[in-house]
Amino acid sequence: MLTDGTISLRALEPIDVDTLYRWENDPAVWGVGLTLAPYSRKQLWDYVNNYDGDIYAARQLRLMIDLINAEGMTQTIGTLDLYDFDPANSRCGVGILIDSDARRHGYGLRALNLAADYCRGRLSLHQLYCIVGEENAASRRLFEKAGFRISGRLKSWLMSGNSYSDAYICQKFL
Repeated sequence: MLTDGTISLRALEPIDVDTLYRWENDPAVWGVGLTLAPYSRKQLWDYVNNYDGDIYAARQLRLMIDLINAEGMTQTIGTLDLYDFDPANSRCGVGILIDSDARRHGYGLRALNLAADYCRGRLSLHQLYCIVGEENAASRRLFEKAGFRISGRLKSWLMSGNSYSDAYICQKFL
């Protein structure tokens, strides 16, 4: 488990199915991810139970973000994905979701910093990257605070309804 004393990043567990069900089926966050349709509990149960946490084999890693209270108890407040893991070029993508009730408390920044430390120290990565829609100012601010810098603009990258919008590709060198 990765922790800074306030939050921890941990492996996906069967107890996370209901939480994932709520997040993955929230249309408000579909626009910032790749979700096109709702997931069933069975689909998420199968995903969790067949999940391969070996980033070298699966080329991705999902970590749950837990908030640690004063008594040491935890509450799951988000998820962080490392995706498109490319050990040959020492990089991977990163995506994050923080529950709406836990936003604007610095937990996303803490999680990104823990993930960067893990990627640098344990995976020996050279860089992380993310793609953020131009209209997603909150996400852009979060990644900028975490040391990511815009390195390019992707024209007509994201489709919403019948229109397209641009996105930024951001990088953080470790």
